Amino acid sequence: MIHTNSIAQEAKKYLALGDSYTIGESVSEAERWPHQLADRLKIPPPKIIATTGWRTDELKQAIEAAKLKPEYDLVSLLIGVNNQYQGKPIAVYEKEFEELLLASIMLAKGEKKNVFVVSIPDYGYTPFGKEKQEKISRELDEYNTINKRVAGKYGVTYFNITDISRKGLDDAALVASDGLHPSGKMYALWVEAMYKGLKD
Repeated sequence: MIHTNSIAQEAKKYLALGDSYTIGESVSEAERWPHQLADRLKIPPPKIIATTGWRTDELKQAIEAAKLKPEYDLVSLLIGVNNQYQGKPIAVYEKEFEELLLASIMLAKGEKKNVFVVSIPDYGYTPFGKEKQEKISRELDEYNTINKRVAGKYGVTYFNITDISRKGLDDAALVASDGLHPSGKMYALWVEAMYKGLKD
């Protein structure tokens, strides 16, 4: 596990890798979960490599293009919803997710204890996805089974925030104004779960 005491001792570099959920589509920069997490950990704001719509292959290309150095003290990885949304082969996701996790460990100076994976949230519990909720949830459960297994294979911390995301239809304030992405309030619930896990 990652310990906040060791993270907070000095200014640390945090790298957040992902897609719309990491870049915080439809919320302010301060409301993005990586920024909220950095605030809780009392570390500088993260470097984010994430764009709405990215699949695993597109994130891989972006990481390669960025020519990052293995200098990060904390790296998070959340990716896969667009693979599912676009109906890409799940076997491809498994292969590319594993490659991304290995890249994340390398960028964290080879320290797997300083990497964490975040499960894919369930957009079936939003106004946008509710009509196909059963199909979306079933498929995302399959994706999350894979990313959890791969994280476990490498001994990387895993946070399941999917259950939290499934409260989206119970409280409209948990969904952003676009009716699809999480709100800052939802991200704050994720961060609370992450912070407790990182502190243990």
